[in-house]
Amino acid sequence: MTAGLNKLMTPILGWKGSVPQGGTASGLIQEHADTIEQPIHAEEWGVEAMLHHVVDSPVWDLEPFTTIHLDQISMPSFHIGGLEVDLSITKHVLFLMFATGLTILTMFAAMRASRRLEQGEDAPGGILNALEAFYMYLRDDVVMANIGHGGERFAPLVITFFFFILYSNFLGLVPFGATATGNIMVTGALASIAFIVIETAGFAALGPRGYAKTIFFVPPGLPVWMKPIMLAIMAPVEFIGKFSKIVALAIRLFANMTAGHFVILGLIGLILTYGSFTHPIGLVAIVGSIALGLFVMLLEVFIALVQAYIFAMLVAVFIGLIRHAH
Repeated sequence: MTAGLNKLMTPILGWKGSVPQGGTASGLIQEHADTIEQPIHAEEWGVEAMLHHVVDSPVWDLEPFTTIHLDQISMPSFHIGGLEVDLSITKHVLFLMFATGLTILTMFAAMRASRRLEQGEDAPGGILNALEAFYMYLRDDVVMANIGHGGERFAPLVITFFFFILYSNFLGLVPFGATATGNIMVTGALASIAFIVIETAGFAALGPRGYAKTIFFVPPGLPVWMKPIMLAIMAPVEFIGKFSKIVALAIRLFANMTAGHFVILGLIGLILTYGSFTHPIGLVAIVGSIALGLFVMLLEVFIALVQAYIFAMLVAVFIGLIRHAH
């Protein structure tokens, strides 16, 4: 019985001792409660660390150096009807400001480099050359290729979307950073701006009658008796489809930028829960978690770039589709 308890408790509780003669499982658990509590505390710490890293907060934690309480910065608030608009600075708001500043600098530098190249001057070198290449590619192969004639009016918006989301994603990967695009309110706001631009562009290009056909559309050649049935079925589908595309934009960006952080923090949690330099399984947990964590971190850099590109590409595609609808 004692030997059986030893075999049972070792893999489950990490127990390395032996059960005394005549001992029971309940006595063992009571006597070595600290062995059982350690994984529980590690799990609780892991959940707290995940939420602390992902959820917005009025505190910017720079431990072990300092902690900045952003809520001490006095900002006004006002009411619109029964809705209170709070302009308080939070961690995500702060990093949105950083991303905005970087985007403005990038857009000015890229446009200046592009104009110099079009005027026949020497191509810029270094970082400016890379920015100019990104700008030209997005303008010619993303915006103009998907929107077509008149697409140059939408190029600044689409390219701004790309760089703003890219910087917001990257700022969440640096030490002490925060991923503002991991906040559904931020991605929802970006998608809402895209929705307004898409529908306004469609209304301006098609006119009231043409825009109405994007919802109340009847394919030509249908028998007269089928037209009301088709309208009753397809009009709600088309109307819901206008909003579902935008909701998909917001959720796709939010989910992809949040999931990577949870995976990395989960792998770190494995080290804290099961890691041990004195046990083979614990050593494997440490080495494996570090290796997988580094791989996921590199994958996060790639995902940050891809998600910014996908958002900008889909906005350009949706503008082109509605401008040339039916």
